[in-house]
Amino acid sequence: MSRVVFVLTPQVHLLDLAGPAQVFSTAERYELSYVAEMPVVPTWQGVALNAETEWPALTPDDLVLVPGWRDGFGAFAASTLGRLRDHHTTGGTVASVCAGADALGRAGLLDGRRCTTHHDLQDDLARDYPRAMVVRDVLYVSDDRVVTSAGIASGIDLALHLVAQRHGPATAAHVAREMVVYARRNGDEPQASAMLRHRAHLSDVVHRVQDTIDSGFAEPLPLTGLAAGAGVSERTLTRLFTAATGHTPLRYQQLLRVERAEYLIGHGATVESAAHAVGFSDARMLRRLRARP
Repeated sequence: MSRVVFVLTPQVHLLDLAGPAQVFSTAERYELSYVAEMPVVPTWQGVALNAETEWPALTPDDLVLVPGWRDGFGAFAASTLGRLRDHHTTGGTVASVCAGADALGRAGLLDGRRCTTHHDLQDDLARDYPRAMVVRDVLYVSDDRVVTSAGIASGIDLALHLVAQRHGPATAAHVAREMVVYARRNGDEPQASAMLRHRAHLSDVVHRVQDTIDSGFAEPLPLTGLAAGAGVSERTLTRLFTAATGHTPLRYQQLLRVERAEYLIGHGATVESAAHAVGFSDARMLRRLRARP
C-alpha cells in the first residue's frame, strides 16, 4: 500500500487538504500521514489539526502533497524543503494545491518545469520563481513527477488524476462516484480525463455501462453484451449513451484507449507497443485516432 504524506503549515485551508485526503482514502489503496513542524496546526477556518513532527520512511511509490494556506502565512524550514526535494530526487512524486506551489518553488522543484496555482497567485509565482513555466487558467499541471493544481477544490481533480494514472480509470471513476464528483472541469488537454469529462450526467444506465468500459477498455466489448448487461436494447443504449456523453459506447472506449496509449507513449513506449497494450491489433488504428481533432 502506497503512502500519501500531507505536509501542513499554519493557516492551511481545510478543503485544500480534505479534498485530496477524501479521494485517496476513498480509493482504499493508500495510507495517509499528516506531518508538520509543530504537533498542532491551526487552520484558516479555525479548526486545529494534529500532525506528526517526524516523517515516515518513504519509497518512490509514495506521494508527498502540500496543501495551500492563507496568503502570507505559509513558511517551511529548510529541512522540510529538503525533504520535498529529496523525495523527488529519489523517484517520488511531489504535488501541491493552491499556494502549496510556493513550497515546491522554494525547494527548487519548479525550476524548468510547467506548473500552476490559484489564479490570484499566478503572478506572484511567476515573479518569485522566474525559472518556472506558470500555466494559467488550468486546473492542474503534471511535469516530471511534480504536480501542481489551482485553488481549493481543484485538489480533488488533481487527486483523481493521480488515482487514474496509478490505478486506471475504473478506480478513479468509482472514487468520483462515491464522492458525487461526476464532472471533469476545464483544463488543458493533457490534464483532461476522458473518464471524468463524460461523467457529468445522471443516467444510472450509462454510468453502469461506463463502469464496464472503464474496467475493460482494452478488451473487445460488443454493443450486444453492453446492452444486455445494462438490461436495455442496443438501440436504447446507443441513444441514452450518446445523449449523456456525446459519444457512442465504441467512441467512448476508443477515447479511453487513446488516452492510455498517450500516457504510455509519454513514458517511453513505442506507438506499436502502446497500441497492443490498449487493445488495438496494430498501430494503424491508434495513429488514425490520435490524428483526429
